[in-house]
Amino acid sequence: MQSTDLPNLDIQSFEVPDLARLLPQQRAAHPPRILLLYGSARERSYSRLLTEEAARLLRSMGAEPRIFDPRGVPLPDDAPDNHPKVQELRELALWAEGMVWTSPERHGAMTGILKAQIDWIPLSTGAVRPTQGKTLAVMQVSGGSQSFNAVNQMRVLGRWMRMLTIPNQSSVAKAFAEFDEAGRMKPSAYYERVVDVMEELVKFTLLTRDCADYLVDRYSERRESAEALSQRVNQRII
Repeated sequence: MQSTDLPNLDIQSFEVPDLARLLPQQRAAHPPRILLLYGSARERSYSRLLTEEAARLLRSMGAEPRIFDPRGVPLPDDAPDNHPKVQELRELALWAEGMVWTSPERHGAMTGILKAQIDWIPLSTGAVRPTQGKTLAVMQVSGGSQSFNAVNQMRVLGRWMRMLTIPNQSSVAKAFAEFDEAGRMKPSAYYERVVDVMEELVKFTLLTRDCADYLVDRYSERRESAEALSQRVNQRII
């Protein structure tokens, strides 16, 4: 059946957005699960130090953060999917309800180390999409003046991975001057922005995790699924 006003619309796959499905009665009671990725393998890595600072803040806000160590991650397509580091990363991606990506800016871009981690996370595994509908915060560190090249790139990747990237972000300039000898971030406007970003990430995760599947449920994919089902049924009949 087709609408006379919308002749191109598949009525069987069309749904009017339902506020009740965005406000489920049953809500998860466990702490928000946040996976943190960073893009440097240096011994004194400022993206790692910023990630660790973010994890402390997340924990203080009631979340459960887990940091993935990128050392030993192979280049994409240069190792089988069952590589131990790849399996560890993919399991954490499935576990997480939100993520934080932090990268140094290198040659005006995010690092290959961070990009390799994201490239190892598949868009889909069977019927499961490991990142779709999950929240994302992006941060970067720079050796010089403040820049936003890396966070802008990561935002593009977040959209490609079908994630809900929060509006706020952090870019720490001259990162070598923002951490003490113990690796803790010094008080500054940069630090306060990191607090802002983590607070916003936890809020968005709490707000969306119980309705994430519905938020990213799409007309085009429902229609495609219906067509695929019809084809399978027809093939069985034949």
